[in-house]
Amino acid sequence: MISFEFHISRQARQQYAFDDLLFASNGNVILADFDAAQRLARRMQAAGEPAGAGEIYAMGLIDEVLHRVARLYRMSVNPWALEKALDWLAKHVGSEAVENTLRAFCAEFPPLGVHRGEISLEDYLSGRSDGLLNRQIALEEMMMLYLANANPAFRPYAALFDDSSLAGSTAYHEIVAQLEAFFETQPPFGPQQQSLFRLLRAPALAADTLEGQLEFIRQHWGSLLGDWLTQLLRALDYLHEESKPSFPPGPGPIQAPRYDDDYAEGEAPERFSLDQDWMPGLVLIAKNTYVWLRQLSRQYHREVRRLDQIPDEELDKLASWGINGLWLIGVWERSPASKRIKQLCGNLDAGASAYSLYDYVIAADLGGEAALNNLRQRAARRGIRLAADMVPNHMGIDSRWVIEHPDWFLATDQPPYPHYTFNGENLSSDPRVDIYLEDHYYDKSDAAVVFKRTTNATNATNATNATLYIYHGNDGTSMPWNDTAQLNFLNPEVREAVIQTILHVARQFPIIRFDAAMTLTKKHYQRLWFPEPGQGGAIPSRARFGMTRAAFDQAMPQEFWREVVDRVAQEVPDTLLLA
Repeated sequence: MISFEFHISRQARQQYAFDDLLFASNGNVILADFDAAQRLARRMQAAGEPAGAGEIYAMGLIDEVLHRVARLYRMSVNPWALEKALDWLAKHVGSEAVENTLRAFCAEFPPLGVHRGEISLEDYLSGRSDGLLNRQIALEEMMMLYLANANPAFRPYAALFDDSSLAGSTAYHEIVAQLEAFFETQPPFGPQQQSLFRLLRAPALAADTLEGQLEFIRQHWGSLLGDWLTQLLRALDYLHEESKPSFPPGPGPIQAPRYDDDYAEGEAPERFSLDQDWMPGLVLIAKNTYVWLRQLSRQYHREVRRLDQIPDEELDKLASWGINGLWLIGVWERSPASKRIKQLCGNLDAGASAYSLYDYVIAADLGGEAALNNLRQRAARRGIRLAADMVPNHMGIDSRWVIEHPDWFLATDQPPYPHYTFNGENLSSDPRVDIYLEDHYYDKSDAAVVFKRTTNATNATNATNATLYIYHGNDGTSMPWNDTAQLNFLNPEVREAVIQTILHVARQFPIIRFDAAMTLTKKHYQRLWFPEPGQGGAIPSRARFGMTRAAFDQAMPQEFWREVVDRVAQEVPDTLLLA
């Protein structure tokens, strides 16, 4: 099939050293390369020019859609349209002027083979491609060039396809004017039965933004798009991702929750476990464990650093207040990298986050499992049950799971954005693996969505996992949590591993409070990480991993929390789950 190239002048290609096809079509399926759009955007940014990959992608997609419409017109209405157009132009403009303009166009906006020197300009113009003369292809490309330059949404990128030189030295504008007149004499096409020229110009006249033009195409040209609708929706998602601020803009309007969404209708029926007699009467007090132990040391004038050193007098006091649940925040072994990140960012006295974990074992400096067992027994004698946090959504960036099971996390083998760099301190304390935070976190100029995990060459046993860019945990409301790694809950092995961890926690703590539980409902997990086409933008770069609802349901057939509630009720029934 015919390959049409996105309009980039020879001068722009040389300036940005960009040679690959940005966008190409093969007749039925769009072959849009978002990575190529990213590379071009990065080269423009390096030259001091503002550029967005999503905007470049959207421009290329609009260009491809126009080509598709023109191709459908030839196939279904007017097969000889371009041949007749050249005859019309020869009559109304002159053969020599037309040929000179086509040559000048192909010299200034060369096909890739001509630009690379693989074929001469003369040989190209005298050749054919899949049933069309290359002169006819060049004529259509020249018409598309005019439409691009006349499009207000394309204006910020005019340097890529500026036609002023062509217009000043050839019959370019006269040819375009005659093309418009020619198509007025030809059969109409499209939903409104317009001339082809009017039809192709309609999106640019309907809106002066890329998003508005894509929406116009979606709403009015749906019958012409076919399978390209998904690509169009993804282009909208890329624009939404790009327009989302890197840092939270502050409070916005309050939106009342809606409960009429049918996302989970029928697939997560209410099947609550029975309350045990103690559950309705629970009076729970929360304690930040390390802070509380320090307070107790001062209060009782003796060292209280471990759980087994918590005084009986303190437990007696809690019981006398009617407290029968003690929520210990931060008892698990935390990520050393979390603490180091804080230090590198200037917070020298901070500890690791209680929600960036190395593993679900009681922290050694709190006395480990033995100290917890001691406290649990003493608390139970006073009618006090222990509670703990569980963070199912993510682990620390240097956690045991990141070290031993990198395939359990959402990751790519290339940075999602080409400007990401990872040249800072190695945050891993395990010699098997190196862990790097993205550099711009340290100067607060960006909030990258991934970190870099590299298996050391001497320890590499799986080449496919030698270097991964693992996504940080993220709820889509603000910045990524830069000391966390996001688990992939489409992987059944991951879901089972997390459930086994929950059961492990339940056997130690009869009360579990789940952190960020909402991020693991199917609706929100898909919205964040595998958005339906047209619904992206919550987390930058994830739109390209979008899935249809049917595909997502196949990968994650049941609500995770449905599985958790049922398994806990069956295997550790005397457990209260909180979120």
